[in-house]
Amino acid sequence: MNEPIPVTRAVDQGTAKLMPDVDRKRAWLLTVDGAPQSYVDLDEPAYLEFEYARRLGHVLDTVAEAGRPLDVLHLGGGALTLPRYLAATRPGSRQDVVEADRALLELVVEHLPLPEGAGIALHAADARAWLEAAPADSADVLVADVFGGSRVPAHLTSLAYAREAARVLRADGIYLANLADAAPFAFLRSQLATLAAVFEELALIAEPGVLRGRRFGNAVLVAAHRPLDTAALARRTAADAFPARVEHGSALRDFIGGAAPVQEEDAVPSPEPPDGAFGIG
Repeated sequence: MNEPIPVTRAVDQGTAKLMPDVDRKRAWLLTVDGAPQSYVDLDEPAYLEFEYARRLGHVLDTVAEAGRPLDVLHLGGGALTLPRYLAATRPGSRQDVVEADRALLELVVEHLPLPEGAGIALHAADARAWLEAAPADSADVLVADVFGGSRVPAHLTSLAYAREAARVLRADGIYLANLADAAPFAFLRSQLATLAAVFEELALIAEPGVLRGRRFGNAVLVAAHRPLDTAALARRTAADAFPARVEHGSALRDFIGGAAPVQEEDAVPSPEPPDGAFGIG
């Protein structure tokens, strides 16, 4: 039987590489310019390898009763890890995935095809432009996992963007974002302040070492107009191989401190990760 071999291709925003996992028969790691972007197990789409993806998965598991189909808008596609996860865990969900890098989407669909009838529609478009054209009250969940290279683009960080996200979400909808920062957390605090200006409820999921300022790392932001099940989230994230904390309420307000919502003219990309922050060992 032929062993899977790595695939390297120039895409719109760099060089993408698909590498087979030697430990899992039909699992693949996607990198762009050497930075890990996604991990997919075609035989086990509910398996989430990356810690931040597991945390996003925990939120997706707790936003509604188990198995209930959801309407989900994904900004950022990668190898379509979370859309596959939702198609497996919540069959019948309707999902739209917006990915600016058309060549990357084509590579992923060619080598890591979606299952038949997955209910996942792919769109090669700018995330902000797509969001602004999307109908109001059309999504139960909006997942923002957009990185231009290794940074969140500036136009996806402003108050105007957050208001568009809230417009597209239904009244009981959930906004989810994967961000990355390090102490003193100027970017992360500004993003929390921006979302707090639009949504009533906020939670932040991150490893204690990141929150204590020991290293650069991912943080998952959750925002909604309704109370979040932070107790269930805390139980799930604490049980992971790399446990995370769920911050909310007064602790999160203290963390935000004096940070102000980001106006359009002041928006900046997320910080450049230090060398090796997300490298592959």
